[in-house]
Amino acid sequence: MSTKLAPASLNRRELLFHSGMGLGAAALAAILHDEARAADALAPKARHLPAKAKNCIFLLMEGGPSHIDTFDPKPKLAALHMTKFQKERNKFEANMNTGERYYVRSPFQFRRAGRSGVEINALFENFASVVDDVCFYRGLRAESVNHPTALYHLNTGNQFGGDPALGAWVSYGLGTENRNLPSFVVLPDLAFPQGGPANWSNGFLPAHYQGTPLRPLGAPVLDMTPPEGVSKERQKANLDFLGSLNRMHRPRHPEHAELQARIESYELAFRMQAEMPGIVDLDKEPAATREMYGVGGKDPDVEAIGRRCLLARRLVQSGVRFVQVIVSGWDSHDYIDKAHGARIRAVDKPVAALIADLKRTGLLDETLVVWSGEFGRSPDNGIRRGGEVWGRDHNATAMAVWLAGGGVKAGSIVGATDETGLAAVEAVHPIKDFHVTLLRLLGLDDNRLRYLHAGREKQLSQTGGEVIGELLA
Repeated sequence: MSTKLAPASLNRRELLFHSGMGLGAAALAAILHDEARAADALAPKARHLPAKAKNCIFLLMEGGPSHIDTFDPKPKLAALHMTKFQKERNKFEANMNTGERYYVRSPFQFRRAGRSGVEINALFENFASVVDDVCFYRGLRAESVNHPTALYHLNTGNQFGGDPALGAWVSYGLGTENRNLPSFVVLPDLAFPQGGPANWSNGFLPAHYQGTPLRPLGAPVLDMTPPEGVSKERQKANLDFLGSLNRMHRPRHPEHAELQARIESYELAFRMQAEMPGIVDLDKEPAATREMYGVGGKDPDVEAIGRRCLLARRLVQSGVRFVQVIVSGWDSHDYIDKAHGARIRAVDKPVAALIADLKRTGLLDETLVVWSGEFGRSPDNGIRRGGEVWGRDHNATAMAVWLAGGGVKAGSIVGATDETGLAAVEAVHPIKDFHVTLLRLLGLDDNRLRYLHAGREKQLSQTGGEVIGELLA
């Protein structure tokens, strides 16, 4: 994708940079004029490369799910259980991970599932039926063991936040297929993840590309219906009048970079009132489909996650480009059998239903599904209560990640961790390579998906990365 210059945010450095390219002041003025007239920053755009995936559902398991206790079993830990050792500090581990430590086995049973025979936690009863549509990746490494910085890194490529989220980059690169809905939608838990809305920020990209969070309880979007006594015609007239005022204001104040995006946000909100209520109304789904996701069941945790997963499918089916579903509660330092067990039971049915439903409706081929936490967990922990209670600490050197649909190598395992699960040792890649690979699966080239900011071209990977070819079919 060619660099896009936001004319309303032009500063002296950018002026000199572009004026010195041989175009001259007249050409620069023409560029700014054309950009100012561009009315549709979210129009569908051509992909850089051929790809199956047209949209993405990113299932973010906030808190760091343990790979050792979900999709990467380590029998060696049973032999080492409660073996004491001394552990030195390293940059990939939390402070609590130092000193006197004890290896701890997984409290869970594992089973082989599908034709691929992949071993997964036996509590994944429903997910076992879809593992042949999944590619399990055991070679990914994070670079932080702090929740906020690790989440920022996973979501934006920058541990310090402030940069555009993956969904914002995808929206910038591909546009949207439905102008009546946001291109990038976030379905959070009751509490926002650590780091808050910066996890779905547009960063230095124009405001069109920021994520739109929908509320998990009550109306997903407030004010979806106009106030009593206000007709659609009256709303439209008000918007037209506001638009005329803004158009008069904009030429006199070109430094207000957000003005055009604000105008378009008002217009999008108006259009959403016509389409969004029907999409978020899950009662429009057949009873059998709702039951498949656990919607309407007795378990409130399954119900909450099931509603978000079903809504994610409805959103991508309606043309939303990128949907992020956030499930918190994976930070298990103690009682991992209870804590992780509860989370696994809660996500099992909804996530399995999402993959099966996408496949049933023909959407899985064109929808990339990603499941990841911000880091993994350690094979050891400090002794607690005589060794009867144990958990796991943060670990950035190994993670639990899988992908489905959209051109991934289904029914396979890529990479490996060592015998205790401490670190990835095969097909090892950093998160920036993972980002580059996700973009590639969506038909985007990280080296071409750039944006001029603060005097230099910027990209999701920060400094470039390589595609993890083993993940692609």
